[in-house]
Amino acid sequence: LSGLASNAVVSIIGVMILGHGIDRTGVMNRAVQPILRVAGSSQRRLLGLVSLAVGLISAFMQNIGAAALFLPAVLRIAKRSRFSPSRLLMPMGFAAILGGTLTMVASGPLIILNDLLRQGGHQPYSLFAVTPIGLVLLVAGILYFLALGPLVLPRAGEGEVGDDTGSNARDEAAEQRALTETWGLPQTVFRLQVPTGSAVVGRTVDEVDLWRGYCSNLILLQEADEVHHAPWRYTRFAAGQELALLGRRQDVERFAADHGLDLCPEPGALLEQLQSGELGGFVEVIVRPRAPFAGQSLRQIALRKRFGVEPVLRLPGAADQSQHEFSDQPLRPGDTLVVYGAWDRIRTLGSDPSFVLASAVGGESPEASSKGLLASLCFIAAIGLAIAGFPLSICLLSGAVAMVLLGVMPIDEAYRAVDWRTVFLLAGLIPLGVAMDNTGTAAWVAGGVTTVLAGSHPLILLVAVALLATLFSLFMSNVAATVLLVPLVMLMAQSASVPAPALGLLVAVCASNSFVLPTHQVNALLMAPGGYRNADYLRAGGLMTVLFVALAVGVIYLAYL
Repeated sequence: LSGLASNAVVSIIGVMILGHGIDRTGVMNRAVQPILRVAGSSQRRLLGLVSLAVGLISAFMQNIGAAALFLPAVLRIAKRSRFSPSRLLMPMGFAAILGGTLTMVASGPLIILNDLLRQGGHQPYSLFAVTPIGLVLLVAGILYFLALGPLVLPRAGEGEVGDDTGSNARDEAAEQRALTETWGLPQTVFRLQVPTGSAVVGRTVDEVDLWRGYCSNLILLQEADEVHHAPWRYTRFAAGQELALLGRRQDVERFAADHGLDLCPEPGALLEQLQSGELGGFVEVIVRPRAPFAGQSLRQIALRKRFGVEPVLRLPGAADQSQHEFSDQPLRPGDTLVVYGAWDRIRTLGSDPSFVLASAVGGESPEASSKGLLASLCFIAAIGLAIAGFPLSICLLSGAVAMVLLGVMPIDEAYRAVDWRTVFLLAGLIPLGVAMDNTGTAAWVAGGVTTVLAGSHPLILLVAVALLATLFSLFMSNVAATVLLVPLVMLMAQSASVPAPALGLLVAVCASNSFVLPTHQVNALLMAPGGYRNADYLRAGGLMTVLFVALAVGVIYLAYL
């Protein structure tokens, strides 16, 4: 790796691949289930345990991944227990962000900090050097919502909260029942045969107006030994085909009568597997912030052809329920789709960077789950090497390469697991920080700030740096804020006789202090499912921001100066 200009870029790539490997093999899903069972249906217990678990998981994987991991389960429990998801999702998201301050690999700012310290001639921090700050912040954040949650969280739509008892055991059938009851989805699949004289022969799925005219969905088409899940809209019907239609009986019977189709009284073996949930089912899908497919319609994406799933319902902003044809409506970040498909196709959809699955997926992939032990060993080995003192970038990249070599994931999936926008943003910002240092810009700004704060107590300097980093992170990437501010504060530290690494650490920690606006990607992800408005983040995040600055400054002053 000596030929690369920055170890931080390599470290971030390694973290992304390792996190994806742990997620795809179901390791984290299995770890989550005991937590949810212990929480039961108690809102306070669920808030505390989920927030703690998300925060701790965020110490070793991207916080957006940790939040997405718990999102489906929390939404389901909220619906079953009849209290608003808005009471749980914001605390969970804040905990994911706070957990990003627990280790030096937990977030981009902390990863890049060590590189910036080396450039300035300082000793880099060890893996757990930041843990005291992170623990204080995470515990304080959880206690903040446990104590003041009823005052700062939105109350709209909240129902009766379950008591502290009750089991949270969840099987696939119960998951599907909850989903169909929540959104009023059809639960019966009908089998139809296409005879020779049928009016649909030679026509495409799009031409028979199945969705708009009959409020039904074609979820499977079987021709001889070939089975097509969620056939593409331009697939043509032919005599001898068997169709599986999802809809109300009266609508399916009307469609069969209008087009001369035979409605079979027996479902057949394949449909029985579909009905039981063994092969497939419903799942909620949320369009991610900054999704590549945002602004495109389902027709333009070719959702059926690309992923083999059938869109059944669209819930823009998780509110407007429209069961009519919506193929030509552009997708927006935060839009929710309910789709039906085979479990393996749904997993493929969930691995796309445009979507996050907001419902549990049944039929766990044996191939993926069998690799769970290997994925865990690769992850533990990477962290162990870092603790032993080896360079962080080599440790993380070695773990990622081991996952590929051991078959945990194919190389092309590892490539897709990397958010290359983040990588190139970081790669472009590092030279910017170097340029600010070499041209004297950082020294000029540092001199001006030092003049204003001349003679002030070190605490005043710490507060000023913390507020500056917090402000920058609200309007630019937290990595960008770190790259720009760390060289500046290291020069300020020389004038103020304060340890430069401590000020740099304060900048990297406070770059995660993004709570008052939904600009952080975790907050953006949870905004639509939680039904939050900007005012909700201002109310809950305002106090959290003040608390974050006070605690971060206090711990740095007492333990790092």
